[in-house]
Amino acid sequence: MYQGSILKYPQFMSVNNQTPIISLMEGRTLLVPAPHIAKLTKVNGIKVYLKMEGLNPTGSFKDRGMTMAVSKAVEKGAKKIICASTGNTSASAAAYAARARALGYPLDCFVLIPAGYVALGKLSQAMIYGAKVLQVEGNFDDALNIVKELSLQYPIDLVNSVNPFRIEGQKTAAYEICDDLGAAPDYLCIPVGNAGNITAYWAGFKDYIKNPSARPKMFGFQAAGAAPIVRGHIVEKPETIGTAIRIGNPASWKFAEAARDESKGIIDEVTDDEMLEAYRIIHDCEGFNCEPASAASVAGLLKASRQGKIIPESTVVCILTGNGLKDPKTAMDQSDMAAAEKTYKADENVIAGVLGF
Repeated sequence: MYQGSILKYPQFMSVNNQTPIISLMEGRTLLVPAPHIAKLTKVNGIKVYLKMEGLNPTGSFKDRGMTMAVSKAVEKGAKKIICASTGNTSASAAAYAARARALGYPLDCFVLIPAGYVALGKLSQAMIYGAKVLQVEGNFDDALNIVKELSLQYPIDLVNSVNPFRIEGQKTAAYEICDDLGAAPDYLCIPVGNAGNITAYWAGFKDYIKNPSARPKMFGFQAAGAAPIVRGHIVEKPETIGTAIRIGNPASWKFAEAARDESKGIIDEVTDDEMLEAYRIIHDCEGFNCEPASAASVAGLLKASRQGKIIPESTVVCILTGNGLKDPKTAMDQSDMAAAEKTYKADENVIAGVLGF
């Protein structure tokens, strides 16, 4: 029986018989072919796959790291955890704290979010899982600075991606991709916000693929309005429709640059328009679901293919980091709501006429 990502790959995890495993059976997410996106790249022989991280228990990749962070916090006797979040981290931290309590470990969760900048789907998750949510003036970077200081001064464990156990847990997605494909892909396209995920994937590929030449090129993509790595300086007021990557000073900045350089990859930016176009393609043309920030990976692939950066006959994996239900407002904004809100007489002849019969 599957027991979660830690026990699937214990040889790569900092756990032992004394570590209480706090798991919601995260991981083992689907890797699905995306033939329409492959055609759009206009690259001969390309194979494109989507890694569906929105299928994790709380709807995002954060669960992979949170199972490790919370397990290790409980192992050392922590009674409180804290994080700053643009949404997904808060939902995950709150859920794993709830799971710890269910297993007999008292653990309270506290979350700081930038006021007015968290999608409702994510905020509601953190609240229903029992976290204490505090909105703070400023952006994510301001919130992260506060929780880092609090964790240094008080007995409360920080579970943001600066926690090395978070990165360790997130590596398991790279292992799964290699298991499913039988090898690493040629390219790994991934959204970049706080940059912990691109850091983790690269570390995972290095763990799993001993031949350096057989590892993928890491192609990371930031939102144009929140692209500090691309621009080479902190973005004081990051803005983008992709709330999950609206971060102006990534905690794993240097590690992301190392992943890019070691893999001979790139970190580039995509506009909100490019992100939303990819978002619509993923839903309307492939039938899969993601939140807007996730679509940065596909938008980036399409941009890179236009620029001739993808070689023919290659295999590409795009990471869809979060579930589309995290941000229902954007989905509605991108749909024909006027048509959906119109009502018709409950008459089959009327409906048949609307259907064009």
